Amino acid sequence: MPGASELSSAPAATMGFPGQYSRHVRRSFGAIGKLRLVRDPIRVALFVTTILTVSRVHQHYGFLAKFRPVLLLVLAAAGYAYLNPRYLTRTNVLTLWPMRLVALLGVLSCGSVVFGISLGASGKFVLDSYSKTLIYAFLLVVSIRYVDDLFTYVWAYVISCGILVFFSLFVFGITKASNSLVTRLDHLYTYDSNDLGVILLIGLAFTLLLLQVSKGPRKLLLLLNLVGIAAAIARSGSRGGFIGILVVGVAALVLVKSVPLARRIAILVATCGALLLGAPPGYWEQMSTLLSPKDDYNFSSRDGRKELMKRGYWYISHYPVFGLGINNFPRAECTISPKIDKPGQNGPLRCTAPHNSFMQAGAELGYPGLIAWVSLVIGGIVALLRLRRRLPRSWLRGTEAERFLYEATTYFPLAMVAFAATAFFVSFAWMDPIYILAAFTAGWYIAVRSHISHLPAAESRTLAAELGLIRKTTSGWRVRRSARWLTVVRPVPSTE
Repeated sequence: MPGASELSSAPAATMGFPGQYSRHVRRSFGAIGKLRLVRDPIRVALFVTTILTVSRVHQHYGFLAKFRPVLLLVLAAAGYAYLNPRYLTRTNVLTLWPMRLVALLGVLSCGSVVFGISLGASGKFVLDSYSKTLIYAFLLVVSIRYVDDLFTYVWAYVISCGILVFFSLFVFGITKASNSLVTRLDHLYTYDSNDLGVILLIGLAFTLLLLQVSKGPRKLLLLLNLVGIAAAIARSGSRGGFIGILVVGVAALVLVKSVPLARRIAILVATCGALLLGAPPGYWEQMSTLLSPKDDYNFSSRDGRKELMKRGYWYISHYPVFGLGINNFPRAECTISPKIDKPGQNGPLRCTAPHNSFMQAGAELGYPGLIAWVSLVIGGIVALLRLRRRLPRSWLRGTEAERFLYEATTYFPLAMVAFAATAFFVSFAWMDPIYILAAFTAGWYIAVRSHISHLPAAESRTLAAELGLIRKTTSGWRVRRSARWLTVVRPVPSTE
């Protein structure tokens, strides 16, 4: 909060929060601590925005797409937030490391516009697409005050995946491409079959998280969603999706400590069963080509992934500081690429996308952009896993809010693992998923800070000290510089 840097030892009712929040605070952090979906105008608008952004369902209905619902909802949320700032967090979100990196990527993208190979192309992309992604991510973060808000947005992402699963199984058609052995999904609007694996595997991690805190009909729907995600990935025929689901399965077995091993294996077996049942003709023949990579076109073709990686390194070495310019990789392929020295070889010249998000970040923003982007990915995996060891194990048997916050330290990193594994095969460096994950991670810090500050004074101080958020000084307890996101109102007097 502005102008404060100490952790309060005052009772929960006097922690310095506006009176308008007292009813919500009692409901969320009282004796029951029951999670609920938040329904105020800002969060409803961003809830629906998340569903539309992730599922792209509005593109299935032409009359709806004409109204540009995502833009209208974002403008409505931003306008309402401006008129009603009490609905926003009082934390300075730029003190949170995920949002600092997101802001840095925004700055670097603007630099790449000026110094890249095409100012017009990069500038148009930033104005038309990337700026909206960044604004959306920051709107998500500033609208998260309590754990209920974060819980609401996670549900929005899972619902989006449920919609994609339904369309993948019952609406989208399947075709067989000339260079593929498998009959796979086609006509997925702005996604292709490889993109689908990125979206759904992140959703798989979030579905597992919600399963830990849900009961009754919601639990059944989440289980159906889990099975549907596996079937949809099989139906996509994507080798990247198949590798991703293997990586996520192994990571879940290793990282998820709160679920008995037998139950983890049972969920994994059910997921594999859905993968087997959903596999279209030729699926396993296509997956078997992973064992013979040198026989694949990605190894031998001029526009295969091997040659793309080589040219990507060439671009980075020649444009190390600002890169080619955001979204300029395909343009470079047809203007300055080494392959243009051999016209006509292996077919016509193609302006190929990088098909690797890590290479995309490095080639288009240079080494600074690559470091910032990779730091966002690695930090999203490591940071919460490290904090998990410091959270009290009693939260696993505590209120729904405490269980959700504790389990999120496992499943948010698992979602980032899913993204990292699948993003290696697609051009997703500037698309929404990683920025949604960054916003959720930053929102977790805000939600934990809010939860800690509403615990009894002694418990709040003890937990903050165990998390390494405050330190003892001669004049009392003070917040560490690395934990300014925890700032509240009054200093904590020493008890000695």
